[in-house]
Amino acid sequence: MKKLKFRKKYFFLAGGGILAGVFLLIVKGQSLTVTSYTIETEKLENPVRIAHITDLHSNFYGKNQKKLILRIDEQNPDIIVMTGDIADDRVKHDGTIKLLEGIADRYPCFYVSGNHEMRSGEFDSIKEIFLEYGVVVLEGENTVTEINGQFINICGIDDPGIGKKKLEKQIESAFADIDESLYTILLFHRPEHFPKMAENHFDLMLTGHAHGGQWRIPYILEGVYSPNQGLFPKYTNGIYTLNDRTMLVSRGLGRMSPPVRFFNPPELVIIDILPK
Repeated sequence: MKKLKFRKKYFFLAGGGILAGVFLLIVKGQSLTVTSYTIETEKLENPVRIAHITDLHSNFYGKNQKKLILRIDEQNPDIIVMTGDIADDRVKHDGTIKLLEGIADRYPCFYVSGNHEMRSGEFDSIKEIFLEYGVVVLEGENTVTEINGQFINICGIDDPGIGKKKLEKQIESAFADIDESLYTILLFHRPEHFPKMAENHFDLMLTGHAHGGQWRIPYILEGVYSPNQGLFPKYTNGIYTLNDRTMLVSRGLGRMSPPVRFFNPPELVIIDILPK
């Protein structure tokens, strides 16, 4: 009888320990992190620092986005780029608006759409929110921007949810008459399109959408599932290269769909592009 009671006690203690461990993993998986990358190029004479925001899904990080805005300010970026799903199709846009209130009048900001914004049924009004705050909304366009005394190209293409024909037209127009001597950044929501996009001229493609593969095991498993890539996706996080093109995928800031992230905390990505 004593042995049976001891086994039950041990079982409950072990079970409690496992549940506590899972809880801590879940909590840690929702904590905001800053991930930094360095890329070198011969096309720049001065450094450029970019803050990359994606897949916020209008989630809040502190009251009025205070935590997220503070992290951005600590990094002192030259520009901020937003690669889709900043707003969402199922929740109010308050989190998006509060972020823009905190950053858009202090940093040059650039935005392209994501699939959730595209399928919301109110994409035009979502674009207007960004435009009202002075954000550059790119829809199959490129713009030349001066940063630290030098010029770079920033191209942006809408989410493929616009339809195949419109997407092809936007890809064509985004790269039309582009100055290939300038460093070129492409903003696009979905990383699985990298092989197709790499047929065009750009130096760095910034993207999200994959949510880091949702569940990760460091150095072993780079993600269990990502939208449009399915199980064990190829592009989930970090830097990929193809045909002398580079893509950087952010794990994003969303904490929904589904809400549980293992070894995959939401991230603000900082990219330092340095002269070689």
